[in-house]
Order: sequence, then C-alpha cells, then structure tokens
Amino acid sequence: MDQQNPETTQVATEADAGDIKPGVKKDFSNLKPGMLVKVHQKIHETGKKGEDKERIQIFEGTIIAIRGNGYSKTMTVRKISEGMGVEKIFPLYLPTIAKIEPVKEHRVRRAKLYYLRDYKKKLREKR
Repeated sequence: MDQQNPETTQVATEADAGDIKPGVKKDFSNLKPGMLVKVHQKIHETGKKGEDKERIQIFEGTIIAIRGNGYSKTMTVRKISEGMGVEKIFPLYLPTIAKIEPVKEHRVRRAKLYYLRDYKKKLREKR
C-alpha cells in the first residue's frame, strides 16, 4: 500500500480548487430556495487615472434555484429592479464573493422556483 505525501496532496487540491485557498472552507448548507439573501461581491474598477479600485456591490434578491455540487455549485438569485426582473447566476465558490447573508426565509414547497418569473403575488414568510 502506497502512502501519499501530504505536500503532493495539497498541491493537487490547490490546482483543483483554482483561486480558493485550501485552508478556507465556505459553508453554504443553510442556503435554500425561497430565501431572501444579500450577496456581497467584490468589484474591481479602473479609475480615470488608471488606479485600481475595489468595492463591494450588494445584490439582494430571492434564491430561485440551486444546482450542482462541490465547487461547481451555483445559485440563481432574482430581484425586481424598477419594474424589470433581473436574475444573476452566482457560482458559490467564486473568489469575488465576500459573503452571502440571509435576510429572511419564505415558505415554499419546490426546489426550483421558476414560476416566480410570472407570479404576481408575494411569497409568504416562514414562521
């Protein structure tokens, strides 16, 4: 039986993970469809004089779908902005996502809430 070298194993996990640091583990097990969340995402901008700026942009909306597993897990978040529906798909392990904070949880019975695209009523809040 061949034992693996821990240094070699760590290099392999770093290559698989991309920009994710191996010591930092993000836990997204509490996220569910129907939750109202605030996604804090780092945005890199270049100013007029060429200087790099980094700011955090917040996208607040309802999770309508979660798909995939492992590092390829994504969630679709939908919000209404000025009467127009806006959806963004966020890979959960994206290095630019600073944090995801749940605001409240609605009562839903489905895993995919695509019907909210045409739904005019509001969702009930979970008690």
